[in-house]
Amino acid sequence: MGEKMTGNRVRGGVLLLGLALASVVVALGYRSLDDGESGAESEATTPIAALEARVADDPRDAAAWQELGFARFDEGDFGAAAEAYRRASELEPERAVLWSALGEALVMDSPREPLPAPALAAFRRAVELDPADPRARYFLAVKRDLDGDHAGAVTDWLALLADTPPGAPWETDLARTIEQVAAINKLDVSERLRKAQDARPEARGAARGMVATAAIPGPDAAQIAAATSIPPGEQRQMAEGMVARLEGKLDADPSNLDGWVMLMRSRMTLGQPDRARKALADAVAANPSSAARLRAEAEILGVR
Repeated sequence: MGEKMTGNRVRGGVLLLGLALASVVVALGYRSLDDGESGAESEATTPIAALEARVADDPRDAAAWQELGFARFDEGDFGAAAEAYRRASELEPERAVLWSALGEALVMDSPREPLPAPALAAFRRAVELDPADPRARYFLAVKRDLDGDHAGAVTDWLALLADTPPGAPWETDLARTIEQVAAINKLDVSERLRKAQDARPEARGAARGMVATAAIPGPDAAQIAAATSIPPGEQRQMAEGMVARLEGKLDADPSNLDGWVMLMRSRMTLGQPDRARKALADAVAANPSSAARLRAEAEILGVR
């Protein structure tokens, strides 16, 4: 029974990070980023067919393979998602996010193994490239739990929580996973959990007036429920449309620092780190006197 529950926690962990897309819809729509617009109507954006055409026209377009992987994952076609991420990682093998995304897709595509060997290898490669990669860190802790090292897994998850910005889409479920695994294995983590939450990036950056985690506040349960009721493919289209409108607002008012931070975070959540890096570069170019603050915000969000 314990092994079965551990396997379910792996799947739960995937969904834990998968809430990110819904949170973009919530943050950009329900929190009225668009000056009173509901966000309900959004322009259709790049469909899977168009992405497939892009990679067919230019098989060396790593960004297109990455976006195709994200879109396929949203559709629940995890095998195709894994293949797209594999192609992207072959083209840009030094990018950790591609390896951790590949690992996650392989986990979801596995009918029996909760953490198949190719996925584990992908996660290990991701942390070699970027020790801070949250998805890889999460699953490598899952590996420890699967191997019976429950205390070690909890310690690793607590370290991840300490590095998790408050309001991050996976924050609540990560804390819940820690509590559940600790309870199952009779580990007292209450004080360590409190310390990890107090050590998070927003508290460390508050003195500098950082807004990275406040720019897209964590949605409440009702808002998440409303957003996740939308089919994943439509969530993607809606989020992309909202982000495109935000970019238009920033073109008109490039002095909006909070807007640039929101754009960076949205791009990271949508699995587009290249576009997040471009947003940072554009923000710094438009606001050179605020470059240090913008780069500090980007660091919190993992934009490197």
